[in-house]
Amino acid sequence: MDARRDDEEAAAAPLLAAPAPRSHAADVHVLSAAFVCLFSAYSAAQNLQSTVNNEGDLGTVSMGVLYTSFTLFAAAASPVVRWLGASRALVIGTSGYLLFILANLVPTWYTMVPASLYLGFTASIIWVGQGTYLTSAALSHARDNNLPDGPTLGSFNGEFWGVFASTQVIGNLISLALLRNGKDGGSITGKNLLFVVFLGCMIIGIVLMCLLSKRDEKRDNASTHSSFGAMLKYIVAPLKDRRMILLIPLIAYSGLQQAFVWAVFTKSIVTPVLGISGVGGAMAIYGASDVVCSLVAGRFTSGLHSATFIVSVGAIVQAVVLFWLLLFYSPMEGLLGSAIPLFIGALWGVGDGVLNTQLSALLGLLFEDVKEAAFAQLKVWQSGAIAVIFFLSPSITLQAMLILMATSLVISFGLFLLLTLVVEKPSSIRA
Repeated sequence: MDARRDDEEAAAAPLLAAPAPRSHAADVHVLSAAFVCLFSAYSAAQNLQSTVNNEGDLGTVSMGVLYTSFTLFAAAASPVVRWLGASRALVIGTSGYLLFILANLVPTWYTMVPASLYLGFTASIIWVGQGTYLTSAALSHARDNNLPDGPTLGSFNGEFWGVFASTQVIGNLISLALLRNGKDGGSITGKNLLFVVFLGCMIIGIVLMCLLSKRDEKRDNASTHSSFGAMLKYIVAPLKDRRMILLIPLIAYSGLQQAFVWAVFTKSIVTPVLGISGVGGAMAIYGASDVVCSLVAGRFTSGLHSATFIVSVGAIVQAVVLFWLLLFYSPMEGLLGSAIPLFIGALWGVGDGVLNTQLSALLGLLFEDVKEAAFAQLKVWQSGAIAVIFFLSPSITLQAMLILMATSLVISFGLFLLLTLVVEKPSSIRA
């Protein structure tokens, strides 16, 4: 009897010694932390491009090149992610961000433009990989715990985008601490130190990305890309769905409103009032608002109807800001004048937090069978819209830009409301 018990304990020993697999929620925690480290550096660097690299519009043109490259490569990113696997694609995608920060230490046309071109390629991979990985983790968590898909996707996306939005707070507070206006009011000290600190953040993010659990789905879908024709059909499959056609304008607007903050808000609204060193503080407040709204919006997401209400709130807030800037705004001196750009940043963060969480959750719900291709479409249209703003911003007035933004918001929001009417049966979303 004792011998048999000893045998059973010996057989159980390897099982007891084996590490327990990481939970799906823990993977999202690691993913979120990795993106915080990477994008605290990148987002703050991006916000500064139109101001610190303004000779010959080097920074603005580089960002335009980056997002044009992003647009072109994003169309083909989904088969690359399926071939590599989402976790491996995330690691490879970090290389472009590291190179971009290095280029900012020696900003010339021969360093910034090639780095931006390469970053467009790796960004397409990392963002399609992020959407795929997060959706896979959320759906696996829902099925393992007998939970509904809709709220689980909303919760996971809310956590990721809420934590991700903190990059605007962290990175811009670092910028605020290290950047100083020079005596002549135009030069910047501490810029190289700033980008060295950003480089350290990048390295920590890359290490965390390497710790992600493998979620490679390519074995389950090996036949999807058995030929070039099959791969092409997979890429364009979402475009044959009228739900995607109605979502695309809102996706494009989400890119426009992000680029508006990075290229126009910082240069035309914040800098004239607060100076270049004030960009970090204004964007930190924008990021804090983004964090709160992302977490709240994700928590209340359960399907198309809840998403419609949440998107409506964000659209109305941004519409109020745009029409107020267009009709009433003028730079003011004093405490009130300094507070206005900060308040605008806080309001704008509401819309960004809403759009990020809701678009990601809706794509995961509506296009579960082709999620890599759906998230590729998200980045194609987002990055294309961002490139438009970066190329246009040096050559058009603030008033013209505001008219463009307001028009885009009205059209995209109207088509999104039409989507809610087209999708008559919520059963198509596994809520």
